[in-house]
This record gives sequence, C-alpha cells and structure tokens, in this order.
Amino acid sequence: MKNLFQKRMEKHHDELRWLYMELYQNDDMFAELCSQLYEYDAQRGQQLKERDLAREKQPDWYKKNDILGMMMYIDNYAGNLKGVEEKLDYLEESQVNYIHLMPFLDTPKGRSDGGYAVSDFRKVQPQLGTMDDLESLTRACHDKGMNVCMDFVMNHTSEDHEWAVRARHGEGEYMSRYFFYKDYAIPSEYEKTVPQVFPTTAPGNFTWLEDAGHFVMTTFYPYQWDLNYGNPRVFNEMVYNFLFLANKGIDVMRIDAVPYIWKELGTKCRNLPQVHTIVRMMRMICEIVCPGVLLLGEVVMEPEKVVPYFGTVEKPECHMLYNVTTMATTWHTVATRDTRLLRLQMDIVSSLPKEYVFLNYLRCHDDIGWGLDYQWLMQFGIGEVSHKKYLNDFLTGAIPEAFGRGELYNSDPTSGDARLCGTTASLCGIEKAAYERDEAALERAVRLDLMLHAYMLTQSGIPVIYSGDEIGQENDYSYHQDPDRWSDSRYLHRGKFRWDLEPARKESGSVQQKLFDGIGKLEHIRKDSAVFHTDAQVSTVNTMDDSVLGIVRENEGCRLTALFNFSEFDKTIYLDEWNAGGTDLITGQKQEGNSVQMPGYGVCWLLKDKN
Repeated sequence: MKNLFQKRMEKHHDELRWLYMELYQNDDMFAELCSQLYEYDAQRGQQLKERDLAREKQPDWYKKNDILGMMMYIDNYAGNLKGVEEKLDYLEESQVNYIHLMPFLDTPKGRSDGGYAVSDFRKVQPQLGTMDDLESLTRACHDKGMNVCMDFVMNHTSEDHEWAVRARHGEGEYMSRYFFYKDYAIPSEYEKTVPQVFPTTAPGNFTWLEDAGHFVMTTFYPYQWDLNYGNPRVFNEMVYNFLFLANKGIDVMRIDAVPYIWKELGTKCRNLPQVHTIVRMMRMICEIVCPGVLLLGEVVMEPEKVVPYFGTVEKPECHMLYNVTTMATTWHTVATRDTRLLRLQMDIVSSLPKEYVFLNYLRCHDDIGWGLDYQWLMQFGIGEVSHKKYLNDFLTGAIPEAFGRGELYNSDPTSGDARLCGTTASLCGIEKAAYERDEAALERAVRLDLMLHAYMLTQSGIPVIYSGDEIGQENDYSYHQDPDRWSDSRYLHRGKFRWDLEPARKESGSVQQKLFDGIGKLEHIRKDSAVFHTDAQVSTVNTMDDSVLGIVRENEGCRLTALFNFSEFDKTIYLDEWNAGGTDLITGQKQEGNSVQMPGYGVCWLLKDKN
C-alpha cells in the first residue's frame, strides 16, 4: 500500500503545496503535513483501504438511485453507539443504507449547541460510548452495506477545548489559534461588515472574557470560539483530527458551517476565496489518504449560489451539498398551495451539471429559515415581512384554517422575523387530526406526508429522512421542562425516538403502518427504476394548475411524469401527448387518455416507454 500512497501523493503534491504556500508561506509546516499524511495512511485499517480501492474504481458510487439516508441523534435513537448497532436490522427494514449520526464528540453539558461546541475531537461523549464503540458500529454498518456520516465542526471549538483553556490562561501559542484582541478597536471594525448569525439569542460576533482580559471572536455562541485558519498550525491539526475520525470508519464528513471558515477584516467573513482553497486541499488530502470518504458541505444558500463549493471538474471540492432552499420552499408551498416558486427552483436545480449531487430532505435537526426568493414573489404582491408571518402563522396553527403544529425559533419581536420548528408529521397535520380524533383530517394529513416524501424521492440526489418521520413521530414538548433546553425550540423536533410506537407499523391501518409501508414502497420503486438515476434528464411540466407540481424524468428510453397535488382539493390534470398515458408506478394502474384524476394531496408517478 506504500506505493499506492506515493502514487496518490504524486498526483496531488504540486497543487497541494502551491495552495498551502499561497495561504501560509511555510515550508516546514507543509513538510510536517505531508509526513503526517503518510502516518495516517499507514494507520488506516486494511478493510477501509480495500473499501477505498473499490470506490476509486467506481468514483460515481454515490450518484446512483440506491441510497436512502436517515439522520439521527444517537441518544434519542438508541441510547448510545452500541444501541445503534443493535438497531441496524430496523434500519435495514427501513431501507436505510446511509446513517448520519448527529454530533457525538465530547461537549460541555449545557453549552453544547446540540453537539456543535466540541471540546475534544478525539473523544466520544461518555454517555454515548467510546471511539472503540464508534469503530465497532462503522464495521457493522459496512458489513450491511451501510455508510456512516458524521459532523466535523471546523469553524470553532468549545471554550472548554484544551486550546481554548490554554489560550484563556494567556499562552500566546494557543491565543494565536483564535481571534484575541485586548480592546474593542478591531472587533468594532469587524462588526461593521460581519452579519450576526443569532441577533436575538447571541448578538454580536465577539465575547469579552473578563478573566482573560480579551475579546474573542464568537460568530455563533459565546462558548464557541472561532478558529483562526490564518495560522497553519490550526489547519494542520484540524486535518489530523479529520483523518483520525476517517480512520474510525466514517464514510461521509459533513463539514459544518463551511462558508465561515476564513475570516478577514473589512469583509462579511463569509464565502471568501480562501475557504475554497481550504476545502480543495481537504478534498485532495482525502484522495491521498482515504479516497473512499466523501465531503458533504453545509452551505445554507440557494442551489445556484452554492455551486462554487462543488469546485470544478478538474479541481473538485465538496462531493455533495445540502439542498436547503428547496426544503424551505417545499413548506412555503404546503402553506400557500402554490407551486410556482417550487417549480422555478426545480428548473434551476435541474439546469445544473449532473456531476453535482444534492442531499434532499423535508426536515432535519435544524429549524426552517424562510430564505425565499422574495424579489421573484413580489411580482405577485407577496412581501417578505407579511409572507414570513403568514407562513409561521399557518405552520404553528395560529390561524383557523391551519393544520400545522410547529413553534417559532429565534423570534425577533422588533422585526417580526422568526424561523420555524416541528416534525414532518406535526407540520402536515397528523398531530392536530389525531388530537381532535378527526379521521378524515388524519387521512388527508397522512396523504400529505406521503406526497411530500414522494416529491423528495423524485428529486435528483440523495434523499435523507429525519429519524422518526418513517413512523410519523410528532413533536416532543418535554423540552419545555428541561432547564438546559427550554430556551431552544429546535428540541421540539429533537425528541427521543418513539420505540413504543414502532410496533404499530405492523398494525394494518395505523398511521405508523401507512407511513412506514408507504415510504418503503416509494423507495423500492425508486431503486428499481432507471428514471430515478442521477443521469436522468429532469424538467418541470406546466400542469395548468398552480397547486399541482409536475416533474418529468427521462432515462434509458423511459419517461416518468410525476404529479404532486399540494392542495386538499381533488384535481383533474390534463397532460399533453408526451406526458399522458403510461402506468402509475404507485398503484399499478394503467392511465388511459390525457386526464389524470388526483385526490387532495395526491401523488402520481406515470411511467411510459418513449419508444
């Protein structure tokens, strides 16, 4: 394997050195980096190296239509890492073969930001297990053909991290790994151009440390100190942490808050060119040491604006990115029953190169931010402030016609701005209908839930389910009684997995059975049909009804016309000769003529041979 390492290093060495020296002008630190890459390659297990080789031979392995992801909190799902390993059979039954383990590295209690304030990159939170447990889990997943994703928090550390503790004590070497200032002169200059992430709950971008007599940059929360990537020691050490974790069997590294990594006075400290240099170097380092590992970038922008984070065909950066905007627009469409903005965004995504892979999802661990295209919506008389209020009112049940049961997050009383929290089931009306024992409303809510999952599975890329959505798990209000969590409404949808409800998925007619089997059936169809492959040509079709979205996928001589009714009313949709006819993959019924009858919140996948 030594010769293979040398071959990979020779392929990337010159570019890696050129980029490194462009940032740091430090030959000694680059030499140390190369030496350590060799060491981490030598430490990489034989099974992982064989996995690397197989994936090098099939570099597009993650671009097919056979991956279904699920994101989960380890403690909520199964108590600890060993518990997750014991539940892999259930995940197999759910057809999941990509599990995203939410942050599990060591963090301080009460100041963890959901696990994103890391105090030790080489230690698992004690209540979740050990690094040996992690390695055991990844091996068990690999044996079942599953991939494991984890969060790698690059932008900052916890104030309890060893570096931060030593910096607080005045050690210059460690202070230089962060942004420390004796007075507010320079921080005040930063504040003139750098936006605030949490203006209500954590205003400003700096925190005064009384005991240290310095200000420190804290973009997110006061207990999360931003790392200074202008210091080559920071880059090197974080790369070593990255490779240590990759060698534990991680397949996908989700790089948290990618756009924030590089800071520069006089800028917004977002999306700076140096960020792309760092991500490009990390991509090359992966290809040298662990080519089976993928980089997933958390970049919260519109699809067309995140494109630079994919890099280029010749100089790639991230393998995959989140489709954040489409997720938010999906819930906008649920609340408005108007698919026009969603159709516009689908056309934009479909126009991007097929090499670009997005992760698609309905809900995740985070809130829903209403970063919609208000400039485009303005042509219909839709203003940003009033529309955000309507969306939040509808999805929190604040208006009579609403069925959503979400809660606001980071609400700003002054501006009226707020984000939204809640599980898919509760936002779809399952919680409200079940509480009111309204069977007709419950049937509609389940149909909406399944329609949204079918829509997610129709998009190109990798679909990811939030744990619990497969059995219709509702909001968990117990966080209101937890003093460590009560102020963060995101815990509304971060509740424990309801294993007491899981057996109901085998009870005919139950909500759990309808959702589990319904989503499972949709995924079976997706895996078995070439029209869902990433290589398919994708476009939208005008259904002549703004409440019904039409998507066309074409591949290997077949055409799929997918229709999604975002209203509660029954619809008749008339298709042209190119899209009419075929067989509904979901019901198995052959479609005659050019009209399609759709129930409220219905979905139809019409497949026909173009020949």
